[in-house]
Amino acid sequence: MKKSIFLIILTVLLFSISQAQNNNKSQPNIVLIFIDDEGYGDVGVYGATGFETPNLDNMASEGMRFTNFYSAQPVCSASRAGILTGCYPNRIGINGALFPHHKVGLNSTEYTMAEMFKDQGYTTACFGKWHLGWQKEFLPLQHGFDEYVGLPYSNDMWPYNNATGHKLPKESNRSKMPELPLIEGNMKINEIKSLKDQDILTTLYTEKAVDFINRKSDKPFFLYVPHTMGHIPLGVSDKFRGKSEQGLYGDVMMEIDWSVGEIWKALEKNGVADNTIFVFTTDNGPWLNFGNHAGSSGGLREGKTTSWEGGQRVPFIIRWANNIPKGTVCNKLACAIDLLPSFAAVSNGKLSENKIDGVDITSLWKGDFKSEPRESILYYYGKNNLNAVRKGNWKLVLPHSWNSYNTKPGNDGVGGKRIKMNVEKMELYNMMRDPGEQYNVIESYPEKVKEIMVVVEKARKELGDLNVGIKSGSGTREMGRLK
Repeated sequence: MKKSIFLIILTVLLFSISQAQNNNKSQPNIVLIFIDDEGYGDVGVYGATGFETPNLDNMASEGMRFTNFYSAQPVCSASRAGILTGCYPNRIGINGALFPHHKVGLNSTEYTMAEMFKDQGYTTACFGKWHLGWQKEFLPLQHGFDEYVGLPYSNDMWPYNNATGHKLPKESNRSKMPELPLIEGNMKINEIKSLKDQDILTTLYTEKAVDFINRKSDKPFFLYVPHTMGHIPLGVSDKFRGKSEQGLYGDVMMEIDWSVGEIWKALEKNGVADNTIFVFTTDNGPWLNFGNHAGSSGGLREGKTTSWEGGQRVPFIIRWANNIPKGTVCNKLACAIDLLPSFAAVSNGKLSENKIDGVDITSLWKGDFKSEPRESILYYYGKNNLNAVRKGNWKLVLPHSWNSYNTKPGNDGVGGKRIKMNVEKMELYNMMRDPGEQYNVIESYPEKVKEIMVVVEKARKELGDLNVGIKSGSGTREMGRLK
């Protein structure tokens, strides 16, 4: 009798273990690496020169890279809000880059990617630059993450000269900024007070990510690594300083590539690499007026903070063994806001009760290039300015102003001046033939203008457009504010 009871208990236990293992397999781990200010042309497989990115190139050969993938907006805080909520940032009130004096952040009513995974039993962690509010109620642990180590905002938001590292004079506006805090959980554990301190960040985040994988790989996990680099002031460890032909920026990109490799090795070591969706992308295009401390837009027009292609079209590489066909290139439209609904689809997660703008692009990941899950991209910038719309291979640029990089850049960490320019009348570009946006063909294709204007008018009603005096639309929500 006792033997029979023992066998029953053993059978139930083995069945439970088996079910848990099957459930883990049906819930892939997610690693999302998000780089700051890295341009479209700053990865080997996208044409980088002066340095090599063997780990990223291998990732592309083992997975898929996209050629028409867009950040949510071409600037820091907004792009991060978009990737984590699946929303155009202006829908949820986040715009531009939040500064230390701001008393706002991501609203607690927004359902983040981390919260979606956490509700499925995932362990979650963020190591890197947050930039969605620095006060406690806005930090990662209040938005679904179990662990956090990193900077609460950009690494140039400190009272030091970005080129020399010297303390700024009192008459400088930035001299009034607080010391740059390094945060663990909700508490400041250190301060970044020199260029040498900046050098540790990429390795620090990498070590934290590897340690997390080593500790948490026995159950599904979501690991978000929003690197501080290559935002200025550039920092790189001695392992890579002076190693690239391109100089300091190339050194930084080589260390980023090393970081990708270290995280991948940790996945392999723990036997979870094949059950992990591994994603690499960037928050916006390069900050071109910083010259040799800036990246490359890969021949695309302009860069960060502009609605031209160099500002918002970014590298995107994804690997998922036995699910994504190896060495494939996807030319279909996709956006960072599509990641949340796509991750939800493959992990049986729920979506927010609030409206989101992302769409499920897993059909593209599977190699179904006849599908077109995303029909258009809205290029919002500033507080709520709709500057352009892309539909299929056509991009309609709407009247707006921007600060152009079409002037002499700075050097060695000193930014050059930019010049204000205006689009006076609508312009139309065929992105298949003219990704550099050099030839306005609006007079030849009036039917395309009419077709895209339908998307424009719908967006203006729902989200607003300050370019035509519409402050907000019927579908916008408030950002979080300190009480």
